[in-house]
Amino acid sequence: MSQREASEDEPAQPLPGEGEPELSAEEQDLAGRPETIVPSLDELVAAMQWAFAGEEVPPELLERFAAHARFVLEKNREVNLTAIVAPREVAAKHYLDSWKVTRFLGFFGKSVLDLGSGAGFPGIPIALAEREARFTLLDSTQKKTDVIEQGIALLGLKHASVVWARGEDHLARTRHDTVLMRAVSSVRENVRTLRKVRHALKDLVMWKGPSWSREVRAGEREAERLGFKLDTVFEYKLPEELGSRAIVVYRAPGAQGK
Repeated sequence: MSQREASEDEPAQPLPGEGEPELSAEEQDLAGRPETIVPSLDELVAAMQWAFAGEEVPPELLERFAAHARFVLEKNREVNLTAIVAPREVAAKHYLDSWKVTRFLGFFGKSVLDLGSGAGFPGIPIALAEREARFTLLDSTQKKTDVIEQGIALLGLKHASVVWARGEDHLARTRHDTVLMRAVSSVRENVRTLRKVRHALKDLVMWKGPSWSREVRAGEREAERLGFKLDTVFEYKLPEELGSRAIVVYRAPGAQGK
């Protein structure tokens, strides 16, 4: 007798997968990567030393980067946080790339918003390096803000906090000196996203790849219309052909008194 032909006295059992709720697209995107290999702390420290070779960085800062990296990779097995899992790539593409902005911009005494922080990048690496600023790490996905909050607690970052919200809603209530946007969207889309709250920030800082100049040109008209003025571009390379990067800084209407 097949399951479909079961008698009334013997209720049919569901077929495999039948009756289970389907995952939404967002839930599928957030599904963890249980295959993620979590390196030892020593391996991650060595990867940080490799990535930061030639940079003036205290050894204890690299150790804290490594501790956070191990935490993120452990959490990656439960929640999809990053596709970058090889130790050297993690060190260069998440930590060195985030930290580089501290070589170009001053954060002393500033209120900084990391908008669309994901697993805590670039906010946590910068906050670890810049103790005299206030950091707010924001994401619109609660599972990610939960991870960020745990990371902040793990590292004892008293000058950092996390917010679960849309960036526009948060900025409608709270002003910040600097807004960081890394791996969020194009220049044009980012300034459009901030159009209603553009007076709530002074500087907009975006991480871009080698085609940054094309993005800037494509967003030039929109940025000008909304009062964002291109201020500075800092270019650099990640080690061993891992890519070229640019940090693009716009002065926002909040700094211009408009």
